[in-house]
Amino acid sequence: MLIRKSLEKMEDEYLSKYATRSSKSKGRERDEEPCDIRPCFQRDRDRIIHSKAFRRLKDKTQVFLSPEGDHYRTRLTHTLEVSQTARTMAKALKLNEDLVEAIALGHDLGHTPFGHAGERALNRVCPFGFDHAAQSVRTVEVLEKGGQGLNLTYEVRDGIRNHQTAGMPATLEGKIVRFADKIAYIHHDMDDAIRAGILKEGDVPAEIGDVIGYTTGERLDCFIHDIVMNSQNKNDILMSEPVEKAMKAIREFMFERVYKNPEAKSEEGKAEALTETLYNYYMTNFHLLPADLKALYDKGDPKEQIVCDYVGAMTDRYAIAVYEEIFIPKTWRW
Repeated sequence: MLIRKSLEKMEDEYLSKYATRSSKSKGRERDEEPCDIRPCFQRDRDRIIHSKAFRRLKDKTQVFLSPEGDHYRTRLTHTLEVSQTARTMAKALKLNEDLVEAIALGHDLGHTPFGHAGERALNRVCPFGFDHAAQSVRTVEVLEKGGQGLNLTYEVRDGIRNHQTAGMPATLEGKIVRFADKIAYIHHDMDDAIRAGILKEGDVPAEIGDVIGYTTGERLDCFIHDIVMNSQNKNDILMSEPVEKAMKAIREFMFERVYKNPEAKSEEGKAEALTETLYNYYMTNFHLLPADLKALYDKGDPKEQIVCDYVGAMTDRYAIAVYEEIFIPKTWRW
């Protein structure tokens, strides 16, 4: 018997009746021979980990632009924390961990340099707008592997597309990642803000702390336990009303004290201007883009989208280096 078949049989016997089975996947856009060892969602997870877009996450902003410190989060460490939180909940609820992990590891592949500052800039200048969730799907469907894409399963692409608050994932595994993303960034963004001296743990209002805890660890534990306890044996992923209300309140608190904090965000205006300038430059100098991206234009994709593909894929460091190369004069040498 193929190893994959035996693993799929184990899923059928062990997983919750509400879990997504690998053997029941809606499949890929392009048919291909299944792996003899790995179920389809595990194969998707592996493809994402080996992608260029995944490696670039290590040098993309989470909250603080280019922080001087070894322990601040990047977009990559955020992704790993989302994955771990989601897998913890999936294991407890007997859902498909491979599917959860694939969605979590791929959910931010389309994020811009400089975090949401870069996203705002591209959304403002591109006539089609720019949304990192949609761009993450475009990354795995079109941009990776020189324009071939990763050919992921429907369920993974659906989870990536719908990981934001407004999204409605088709699977419970996708819904878990949607919660895990919020839990992770609330947890680690506050931890980073405390490390940076912008917040103290005691700043959390009592009406929030009394419900979900006063330390980052207490809150993380509370969110995970609450979702697991309220979602057991149900065809949905749920949070109790008091904890959900407290989560919304602490997100508002974080927006007020961190995400819109002038001290923490003092460089974001420059980052937006840099991103917008690079977009305009490559719209004028489209011939300078890599061959695989120019090939998309020949296939009918608009220039504006392709320039977003190029600029949006840059890391913080590369975007700054390109800007300096183009716009900053160099010392004359003779």
